Amino acid sequence: MKAKHSSVGNHSSDTGRGVSRRHLLQGTAATLATISVVPRHVLGGPGQTPPSEKLVLAGIGVGGVGHGQLAACERAGFHIAVLCDVDQVYAKRSFDRWPKARRYRDFREMLDAEADKIDAVYVGTPDHSHAVICMAALRKKKHLCCVKPLTRTIHECRTVVDAAVRAGVATQVTASPNTTDRACRTCELIQAGAIGTVREVHIWSNRPLWPQGMLPPNGADKVPPTLDWDLWLGPATERPFVAEWPEGHYVLAQVNAGRPRRAVYHPWNFRGWWDFGTGALGDMGCHHLNTPYRALGLTHPTCVFATATKVFDQTAPLASIVTYGFPARGDRPPVRVVWYDGGLQPPAPKALEGRPLPRGGGELYIGEEGVMLRDQVFPESRAKKFANVPKTLPRRSGTWGEWWEACHGGEKAGCHFEWAGLLTEFVLLGNIAIRTGKPIQWDATQMRVTNVPEANKFIQEPYRSGWTL
Repeated sequence: MKAKHSSVGNHSSDTGRGVSRRHLLQGTAATLATISVVPRHVLGGPGQTPPSEKLVLAGIGVGGVGHGQLAACERAGFHIAVLCDVDQVYAKRSFDRWPKARRYRDFREMLDAEADKIDAVYVGTPDHSHAVICMAALRKKKHLCCVKPLTRTIHECRTVVDAAVRAGVATQVTASPNTTDRACRTCELIQAGAIGTVREVHIWSNRPLWPQGMLPPNGADKVPPTLDWDLWLGPATERPFVAEWPEGHYVLAQVNAGRPRRAVYHPWNFRGWWDFGTGALGDMGCHHLNTPYRALGLTHPTCVFATATKVFDQTAPLASIVTYGFPARGDRPPVRVVWYDGGLQPPAPKALEGRPLPRGGGELYIGEEGVMLRDQVFPESRAKKFANVPKTLPRRSGTWGEWWEACHGGEKAGCHFEWAGLLTEFVLLGNIAIRTGKPIQWDATQMRVTNVPEANKFIQEPYRSGWTL
């Protein structure tokens, strides 16, 4: 690994803790069946988590989306005790919200110092650093939640998932859960035959909301002292820091948002760069595909083809359409799944009876007897016929509550790493098809594209010197 950077802030350790919290939790879980549990409201107040049930959580990447998601973890019952971020300014909101949390800049130093004091780790960093951070946390046997997509390459995905299984910890990825009432209802209606046999699914997103389809800027800017650019790059190829695109630059005019951020790479605009992100498909695909995967019993596609606007070597295109072929599953026929981004959408089917498709994004199931727009059945005659399909699937508490329950020895979270691995490979295979511009045949068992040899270089990409999984 690269040499560690200095930590930032108050990272004093507790004393007198000879037994790790994880060991204590495991011992507690083993005897729960024989203990009379004090009701939650007695110790923690109405609707509150009692102190004895709180898990100590460390957040890595706590600016941007990490701020709100850590707050959601806290509401679910986690205690936010440690904050780690390479950018002191971007992380300030979180530092201010949890002023007693110990602060670090380098996740490796944080894990070394805090291993016996934390139970779980949240990872909210850009895509390119997910794998190295997750692997470091798994080596410490910490429960783990990572923002989607789980990794930036398929090799990373397989490596992280295998490590999580071996570690035996509770994992979760932040894809829109497939256990909500609407998601479960979608599954129940499809399984009840509300629209007949499903052979096609169309999914679209209004992303990207950040620059894509561009060449890298010239020159370099001075790195602010509050940002560790080298650590932000992590395993990615070294490149100079450039702060912002000039006002009115063409890449900002192309963004599908009213007020695009001017950052070139950081913060937030990393997504359009192949070295750091996974484009619109990587950002939103795991969200939109989580329920279809469950409803249709999908696993690995066998063929993928993409069309797109101009694809540059370093950046994702402005818009793309990616078509996946999934094989038959038992008595279920093959399914074609089509992804659209950049403002593109499928044509509205006749069964919608004139209703427009939502512009922001959606999932459209095409059946032999009708269609479903998320959990809404069309035409109305089919909706009435299947209005009383019983609710058979358990509705769960969502991303954060499910992870909290899993950390306490309960049921696995709905998007645990093994499940999330399928969604991650879906989006990454689409990106490989976009980057090659050729139809690819995928052998999931061998983890190899069989018909386009040059595509395999994207399955495992080299790390910068000093970085490994």
